This record gives sequence, C-alpha cells and structure tokens, in this order.
Amino acid sequence: DINRVFDCLERPVPNLATLKSCKVLVPAPLNMRKHFLGLIAKQTALAKKKKDASVVIKLNSLSDEILIDELYAAAKQGVDLGFVIRGIFCAVMDQKGFKKTPKTLSIVDQYLEHARVFIFGKGEAQQIFISSADWMVRNLDHRIEVACPIQDREIKEELSHIMNIQLAENEKARILDASLKNDYVEREASESVVRSQLAIYQFLKDKEYSIESGGH
Repeated sequence: DINRVFDCLERPVPNLATLKSCKVLVPAPLNMRKHFLGLIAKQTALAKKKKDASVVIKLNSLSDEILIDELYAAAKQGVDLGFVIRGIFCAVMDQKGFKKTPKTLSIVDQYLEHARVFIFGKGEAQQIFISSADWMVRNLDHRIEVACPIQDREIKEELSHIMNIQLAENEKARILDASLKNDYVEREASESVVRSQLAIYQFLKDKEYSIESGGH
C-alpha cells in the first residue's frame, strides 16, 4: 500500500486509480471520509442496542460538515464522544438533544503537537487509526492523505492510554463550547493536577526504563 501511495505521488499527474488497490491503508481523496463515517455509524448502532460505544478523536482541525453530522447522530444515541482538537472546531457539542455531553478540549502547551488519532469502540473490537489528515474538506477531498490502522496490541494500548491522559487534562486544557469562551477546565480542589504533555512524557519515559530493565 505504501508503494502504491508513493507511486501515485511521484507521477507528474497523480493517478488516483492506483490508490483503489490499497488493502490496509485508507486513502483520501478516495474513501477516507466514507470509511470513518462507517466506523462512527457502527458505534451509533451499538449505542442504539444499549451497548458500550465510544469515539475519541484527536486532530488539528474538525470542520467537515458530513462527518460532524454523523457525530451529532452518534451523540443523540448516547455514544461517548471525546475530542482533543488543537485548532479549528466547527462542531457544537453542548446540545440538549445529546444523551451524553461530549468532552471537547483544546490543549496548547510546551510541545507542538500535530498528531491525528481516531479510536472507535472499546475492548477487543476497538479500532485505532493514525493519520496525516485533519477532518476538513481540503484534506478529505483535495489532497492525497492516508490513515493507517494500528494492529499491534501494545501500540493500541499505548495510544489509548495516551488519549485517556489527554482527556483528563485539567491544567492547560480549554473547553471548546458553542459560546466560544474557551475557558480553562475547572479543577476541583481535591483533584490532582493533570498536565497531559508532562504526564505522557513521564509515561513513555517509565515505559522505556521498564523495557531497558527487562520488564514489559
């Protein structure tokens, strides 16, 4: 699949037909939006059956109306939604019609972040992707971009843990709300400080030490 992507990019005029043969990678502008719409819809269907359903999204920007509408439909059915969006966020996630209020955060701190991570579901059926693409029309319709599924169990667990740390951020996180106040997350006096970038750094450092020491 990687060879197909670079073969497409290296041509004077990109041949998008080459990308149709991708079996693992999810390419834009061919079918990335459709693929993620399907994964959100799958979680919505689980929520309708009163089963655990969740979607966690980390992006620079979220502005694609089609994907936002699908996320709205998921929220109305009770899917747990969590967003860590660094910049543009065009969704209105504090709506009365939602069964659960999604967590919508922007974290800007010491380290510059441009990761895109998408987590659908929990447990054995959980699917996780990393990607080059934000959820914007320019990325999904007008650029050659790629999303990659994570298949290694340990890497999936690591990414899931990192996103849980970010969603628990209460030091540098701002709430992305409809009023555009972007207030900092309020921390209760009894709560521990969670500065996610430092916590993630420590998590990875401890993991490296464990590996070097012969642990797991």
